[in-house]
Amino acid sequence: MQIILASKSPFRATLLKNAGVSFIAESANIDERAVEAPLYKTGATPEDVALVLAEAKALDVSERNPDALVIGSDQTLSLGDEVLHKPDDMDAARRQLLKLSGQTHHLNSAVVLAKGGQTLWRHVSVARMTLRDLDPAFIGRHLSRVGPIALQSVGAYQYEGEGVQLFEKVDGDYFTIVGLPLLPLLAELRREGAIDG
Repeated sequence: MQIILASKSPFRATLLKNAGVSFIAESANIDERAVEAPLYKTGATPEDVALVLAEAKALDVSERNPDALVIGSDQTLSLGDEVLHKPDDMDAARRQLLKLSGQTHHLNSAVVLAKGGQTLWRHVSVARMTLRDLDPAFIGRHLSRVGPIALQSVGAYQYEGEGVQLFEKVDGDYFTIVGLPLLPLLAELRREGAIDG
């Protein structure tokens, strides 16, 4: 059975590749902000938003590839009631890290399997992330060192890289933090007969 990752995220692709899953990657053609905007008016939680976005991606790619098993994934970052997005530029990344400094936020990572334009399975995992109190000058030096890669993360940090130095405490598994709840996904892929097990 062909497996498609409905994402061009190099981080999610690396997780699947390292797990020995054979797949191809194909981006979904959805406007994420347009999909999520009405959800907030209905009182949807950040976990709900992540699931809806992951499902939209999976279904979009599944409709073009009806015989494949499609993995859709998305992640939201919630700080209290506020949902933060990837920063647009380095100044926005600096402001985001200042806002997160000394705070605990949640990474809500959703994964969905679809086939034939239908949703087969949905899952969301949550990690609690506490940044240490960060000196503004250190944030500037940190962003100068890591460069534009900081713009690829909803938190303006790369936990799998130098961004790990920003944290005081983490409750959650690595895969959830990077953006793909891998262990539940692998279990479901085995149940579907898509991978050996």
